[in-house]
Amino acid sequence: MSTFYEFFAGGGMARAGLGGGWQCTFANDFDAAKAAIYRKNWGDDHLVEGDIAKVTTRQLPGEVDLAWASFPCQDLSLAGCYRGLEGERSGTFWTFWQLMLGLRRENRAPKIITIENVYGILTSNDSLDFRAIATACAEAGYTVGAMIVDACYFLPHSRPRFFLIGVRNDLTIPDRLKSESPHFVWHPARLLEAYSKLSNNVKDRWIWWNLPEPEPNIPTLVSMIEETPTLVAWHTSEETRRLLAMMSERNAAKVRAAQALPGKTVGTLYKRMRKDEKGAKVQRAEVRFDKIAGCLRTPAGGSSRQTIMVVNGQHVRSRLLSPREAVRLMGLPDTYQLPEKYNDGYKLAGDGVVVPIVSHLRRHLFGPIVRANERVLRQAV
Repeated sequence: MSTFYEFFAGGGMARAGLGGGWQCTFANDFDAAKAAIYRKNWGDDHLVEGDIAKVTTRQLPGEVDLAWASFPCQDLSLAGCYRGLEGERSGTFWTFWQLMLGLRRENRAPKIITIENVYGILTSNDSLDFRAIATACAEAGYTVGAMIVDACYFLPHSRPRFFLIGVRNDLTIPDRLKSESPHFVWHPARLLEAYSKLSNNVKDRWIWWNLPEPEPNIPTLVSMIEETPTLVAWHTSEETRRLLAMMSERNAAKVRAAQALPGKTVGTLYKRMRKDEKGAKVQRAEVRFDKIAGCLRTPAGGSSRQTIMVVNGQHVRSRLLSPREAVRLMGLPDTYQLPEKYNDGYKLAGDGVVVPIVSHLRRHLFGPIVRANERVLRQAV
C-alpha cells in the first residue's frame, strides 16, 4: 500500500481522492473545526492538530510515497493584499518546506511532493512566488512540473487550481507521463508565461506532465441541489425580489431567458461591488445559468456566499448554497459527515481540494510512478 502525508489537511479531501489504496501516516491542520471533522470522517490516530511550525520530522513516520500540501491561499489574493509567500498565512509554505528539507537530510525525502493552491500564484508578486516554489523543489533534488486543473472537467463547478508536482530525481518516470510540449488543457497561457520567467537551472529540471483528458460525463448541477436543504432555508419572495432588483440589465436578461426555457433551470449567484453608469460603487447580484456553479469561496476577506437561483417558468426561488451542496460540488459523497454549523461547513468546502482531481492525479500520475519504481527495486534485488 502506498503512503502519504497530508499537510494543511482541512477535511481530508486529498485523502478522499487518493482512496483506499493509499495510507495516510500523518495529517496536520491548525483549524479546530476542520480537525474535528477530519476526526469524525477519518479517525485521529495520525492527525496532529495545531501550528505546523511546531511539527518536527520526528513526527513524520518512515519514507512516504507522497507529501501533499494545500497551503493557505489568502496572501496570494486580494483578501490578503497580495503579500504572497511573505504573508503570515501563505508563508506557512516555507514552514512546510523546512520539514521536507529535514526529511531530505535524514535520507527519507518523499518520493513525490504535490503543492496545490489558487491560480493566482502564477502572477502573485510578478510570478516571484511561483518561481520561489519551483526553485525550492528543483534545488531540493526534484524534477518539477506544474498544471492548472479546473474542477469543471469533473464536476459542474468552476474552480481552476494550481498543482506543482515534484518527483525525486533518483526515481524513474515512465515515458508516457512526459510530454515534449505543454498541453492546452493543463498548461494555459498564464502558466506558460510564468514558466518563461524561471531560471535555466529550474527549466533543466522541468517536465511537462502528460495526463489524459477527463471523461466528459460529469454530473449535472441540478442533480446536486437539495429540495429540502440542510442548515439553510429558502428565501422569502421579498428576499428573492430584492436579489432580482440588484441585477444589471445584462443579468436580468439571463433570468428572463431561463424563464423561457421548459422545466427547471438552476443558476448560481454572487454579490459583487461594481461601478454604475455614474462611476459610483454599488452592490450587484451576478448570476450564471451555464450549468456550472461559480467557484466556491470562503466568506473570509469579504467574499459573499454563493446563492442558488431556481427558475421554473415565471416562478423564481433563491437561497444560499447549502453545506451539503457545497461538498457535493467538491466531489465528496453524501456519506461524508459535515459540521453542525453552516459557516463551518461552507468554509470546509471553500478551503478544500476537489476530490476527483486528486483521484485523476492518483490514477494517471502518482500510481504509475510508484508502481514503476517498485518494479525497478524488485529488478535490482
